[in-house]
Amino acid sequence: MTAVFLSGGSSLCDRPRSMAPMTGWGQAMPLFLQGVDLINCARAGASSKSFMERGRLAWVLDHLRPGDLHLISFGPNDAKPGAGLHTEPFYDYQGNLRRYVNETRLRGAHPVLVSSHERSVFDKFGNFRRPLGLYPAAKRELAGQMSVPLIDLNEWSVAWWRQLGPQDCRQVFLYLEPGEHPNYPDGVGDNSHLRPYGAVEVARYVVGEMRSRGLLPGQYFRNLENQFDANQAVEFLDDAVSERITKERVGRSMAGAAK
Repeated sequence: MTAVFLSGGSSLCDRPRSMAPMTGWGQAMPLFLQGVDLINCARAGASSKSFMERGRLAWVLDHLRPGDLHLISFGPNDAKPGAGLHTEPFYDYQGNLRRYVNETRLRGAHPVLVSSHERSVFDKFGNFRRPLGLYPAAKRELAGQMSVPLIDLNEWSVAWWRQLGPQDCRQVFLYLEPGEHPNYPDGVGDNSHLRPYGAVEVARYVVGEMRSRGLLPGQYFRNLENQFDANQAVEFLDDAVSERITKERVGRSMAGAAK
């Protein structure tokens, strides 16, 4: 059976029940795919650098088979300061992604670059800001250089966030009032991570682009035109299962990424 592997950070990783309703968009992808194995290896806090250095890319590469897809989506954590995460957009960030692409191709699998969705950041005048800076542009450039399919989630998200505006974006991102959800008794205001509605619509876009690009045969897609209650449709992992998978999906270190 064809497999679709996801490598990335917190915006797409599977969340356990203790963190609901925070939802990664990769967590919502099974709603739109059938007949394939979806293996979400994304991890909260991962950058293109740390994902390699902690052996997570190695685990993916050990399990890739010819014909599989490997969706690669990093950026928000690469932009953070600190030696453990940070990369420069047109230097080691591109170098790391080049290694992901080359190593995937060496195994007969197909890399797909996915730019990260933007955070919901508006100034006091309602102008939308783009905190990811040059990372999406660096990914677009690399995709062109290496002839890799690019799903430009970044540009799509910017258009949607602007259309929604700062108030309606709160229905997409993890904004909760005190007492609204038992996992966040004091409330939360998170402009980086999605709730089920946002994750479902982002996943719908990503999978729709996979279909329109012919990245998988048509019979593997479903529900792309259907509307449903995201809060009821999205599944969350048991915490014990989430912890086990996180510990298991680690291979040998791949430090020393190509520049």
